Amino acid sequence: MLKQRIITAIVLLLILVPAIVAGNPVPFAALMLLAVVAAAWEWGRLNGLQGMAAYGLGAVALLLCGAAWAMGWTQAALPAVWLVAGAAWVLLAAFLLKGGVPGWAPIPRALRLVVGVLALWVAWLAIAQAKWMGVNFLLSVFALVWMADIGAYFAGRQFGLRFTKNKLAPAISPGKSWEGVWGGALGVLLMALVWSWADRHFGAQVPSFYSRLWDFSPWLMVLSCVFLAGMSVAGDLVESLVKRSAGMKDSSHLLPGHGGVLDRIDAILPTVPLALMLLQFLDK
Repeated sequence: MLKQRIITAIVLLLILVPAIVAGNPVPFAALMLLAVVAAAWEWGRLNGLQGMAAYGLGAVALLLCGAAWAMGWTQAALPAVWLVAGAAWVLLAAFLLKGGVPGWAPIPRALRLVVGVLALWVAWLAIAQAKWMGVNFLLSVFALVWMADIGAYFAGRQFGLRFTKNKLAPAISPGKSWEGVWGGALGVLLMALVWSWADRHFGAQVPSFYSRLWDFSPWLMVLSCVFLAGMSVAGDLVESLVKRSAGMKDSSHLLPGHGGVLDRIDAILPTVPLALMLLQFLDK
């Protein structure tokens, strides 16, 4: 299993890194489109679709993203889209996590399928825009998700249940603790401070997400980082909730040793659209 994980990780890095650092945003947008189509197929399977029906959901995601691309939305100002998507993520995540695993199945399947595909579409659109805004900006938002996860893992292992009596969401993800969430948020804050300092020190041509917030207000950067770190955890928990309801450990086995595409991007789905939503307030 470890060998599989290492090989898969190396292959993904060899594919993704050149696309991320390339000056042309098209290859990366195309790769992310492929990932979203695969994730839509997985979403269909998690919600009871089989065979061609699940592939059809992937085709719907492809058409939605392709239409947005053709209309130039990957480079257009879309404040209403980010505001609606951000508000929806906050409200729906709170509703779903409050209802827990038992609350998922009673939701009409058609509604679950539609909302899932729309979430994937908005995430792809946000990621494509982030790449168009510059590599430094894109990586700073992705790194927020990665640091929140890494910080939560190590803080949870070291301090889990040391300061609190209850786990974060034991019925959904028994391994997560509040200490892990705090550790992830602290890791994101420290990274944001270092990143924004590095932007100023080295004269970054493209400001990172953190520098944009810092230049407006250091307090806004702090609050935004804590908020987005929390929402990245919420994205992970929502996918875990759906998998538990479906009785599946992984969203698929498309990535040997790593599970499915949704397993790898669940925390990114709310974070990137919310990051773009926050930037809208800086332009007012």
